[in-house]
Amino acid sequence: FYFSEIIKLQAKKTKYICCMFRVSAEEVALSVQGDIFGEKNAVATEASKIEEAKHNSICFLSNLKYEAFLYKTNASIVLVNKDFHPKQEVKATLIKVESAYLGFAKVLENFFNPYRNLEGIESNDVSKTAVIEENVFIGKNVVLDEGSVVRKGSKVLANTYIGKGSIIGENSLIYPGVNVYHNIHIGNNCIIHSGAVIGSDGFGHAPMPNGEYYKIPQVGNVIIEDNVEIGANSTIDRATMGSTIIRQGTKLDNLVQVAHNVVLGKNIVIASQAGIAGSSKIGDNCMIGGQAGVAGHIQIAKGSQLAGQSGFSKDVVEEGKKYFGSPAMPLLDFFKSFAVFKKLPQLEKRLKTLEKNNHE
Repeated sequence: FYFSEIIKLQAKKTKYICCMFRVSAEEVALSVQGDIFGEKNAVATEASKIEEAKHNSICFLSNLKYEAFLYKTNASIVLVNKDFHPKQEVKATLIKVESAYLGFAKVLENFFNPYRNLEGIESNDVSKTAVIEENVFIGKNVVLDEGSVVRKGSKVLANTYIGKGSIIGENSLIYPGVNVYHNIHIGNNCIIHSGAVIGSDGFGHAPMPNGEYYKIPQVGNVIIEDNVEIGANSTIDRATMGSTIIRQGTKLDNLVQVAHNVVLGKNIVIASQAGIAGSSKIGDNCMIGGQAGVAGHIQIAKGSQLAGQSGFSKDVVEEGKKYFGSPAMPLLDFFKSFAVFKKLPQLEKRLKTLEKNNHE
C-alpha cells in the first residue's frame, strides 16, 4: 500500500503516468496489419522471448528452431509469419504477418516504448530564444541554448545539451547525456543514444617549424538526415569547412568514430569501434564490421561489405563486393591467401630440406 501511494503521488507531479502496458490482440493486429487466429480480446501486458514467455505476454516466432516452444508457451499472443502452419494445437492467439521479426519490432515501438507519450518541459535551462514545438518533451537539466529548435513530437531526455542554432527534427529521441554542439542539424525520426557527441572539432592541426602543431579552426557543421540512429558514446566530428553528412536511414552502433567532412550514404550500418577518417565517402547500403578502419580521403563503393578489423587505405571501386584483411582485399582472395599463409611453416621446412639435399 505504501509504495502504491508513492507511485500515485509521483504521477500527479509529472505530465505523464508510468503505468502497466496493456494491449489486445485486436490492437496488435491492426497496428501490424496482421490476421488473428484465436481470441481477439486476448491481452498482453509485457513483451517476452518465446522460450521465457509468461501469462499475459506477447512474443514472436520467426526462426523455426524455436517452434517447439510455441506449443507449450504461456504467452497470450504470438506473432508468426504468414506462411507458418502449426503442427500441434496452440493455446496462444496467433497473429500472422508478413514478417514476424519486423512486426514484433513495430509492436515494441507502438505499445512498449516508455518514452512514446512523454510531453512537457521539466528543465529550467531553456533559452528564451529557443523554439519548442508541440508535443515535445524536455527532461530535467536539459540545456537548450540560444536559437536552438526542437520540432514537434521529439523527446530530449535529462542532462542533454543542445547548442546554439542547432535543430532537432520531428519525432526524434535524444537519450540522456547527449552533447549536440552549435549549428548541428538533426533530422526527423532520429535516435541519439547516451554519451554521443555530435559536432566536436575535427582532428586538424598544421605542423609548425618548431615541431609544434597549430590547431586548425573547425568552422563547419554536421548534418544528420532522417531515420538515422547513433549509438552510445559515438562521436561525429564537425567539418573543418562545409558539413560532415550522415544520409537518411544510416545506423551507427556504440563507440563509432566519424571524422570531419566524412559523407556516409543512405542505409549504411556500422558496427561498434569502427572508425572513418576525415573526408572519406562511404556509398549507400554499405556494411562495416566492428573495429574496421577507413583511412582519410578515400571512397567506398555502394553496397560494399567491410569485415570486422579490416583496414582500408585505398578506394574500393567495385560495388557490392566483400572485403577482409588489413590491408583489405576481396574476401575470396583473402581466404586463398590465408590458406597459403597457414602452410608457410610446412613450406619453410620443405624448402630447408630441399636446400640441404642440394648441398649434399
